[in-house]
Amino acid sequence: MTHPGAPITAATSPRPAPPRAADPAPRPLRLFVALDLPPDAVAALAVVGTAADPESWRAVKPDTLHVTLAFLGARPPADVAAIDPIVAAEDGGPAPRLEIERVLGLPPRRARVLTVALDDPDGTLSALQARLSAALAQAGLYTPETRPFRPHVTVARLRPRQRAPRATPDVEAHEFHGTAVTLYRSTTHPTGARYEPLTRASLR
Repeated sequence: MTHPGAPITAATSPRPAPPRAADPAPRPLRLFVALDLPPDAVAALAVVGTAADPESWRAVKPDTLHVTLAFLGARPPADVAAIDPIVAAEDGGPAPRLEIERVLGLPPRRARVLTVALDDPDGTLSALQARLSAALAQAGLYTPETRPFRPHVTVARLRPRQRAPRATPDVEAHEFHGTAVTLYRSTTHPTGARYEPLTRASLR
C-alpha cells in the first residue's frame, strides 16, 4: 500500500502493457513465367505423357502443360506488382513458331522428368526468354541460369522409388505457335501441382 504523496517506485508503478505481437509475414508465393500452348499442341504433347510406362511415370495433366521461361521460386506476394509490367510488356508481341522435336529424360543421367524438346527455328522464343530474363534480373527478381535456354515441355514425372526406363515413347512431328506469356502461381496438391494465372500477355 502506498501513502498519499509517496513517490512512485518501480515496484509500485503500473506495469507496462506487453508489446503487441507483430503481424505475421505473408507467406511467399511460388512463381514462374511460362509460354502458353495452343490446344492442338497440348493434345499432341499429352499423348506422349500418357504413352509413357505408367508404372514408372505419372503423366502431367494436359491443362498444366507449358514451356517454362523463368522459374522465380518463392517470392514475397508484393513482388507480383513488380513482375506484372514486365510480363505485360510482351503483350501483342510475336508468337514464336515452334516444332516438336524429340522425347528426352531430364536430367540426362538420372531422369526425373520426361520432356519433349522443342525446336525454335526462328529464334523468336529464345529472344523472348532473353528479354524476360534480363528484365526480371534487372529488377532484382530473378537470377538467370548459366546453362543455355533449351525449350521443352514436361509431360510426365517419375514415380517415387522408380528408375527411369531407357525406352521412351515416340512423338509425332508437329508445328505450332505459342499463344501467351503468363505469370503463374504454383501450389502443391496431393493430385499434383496446380497453376493459377496471375498476369497474361497475349502474343500474335
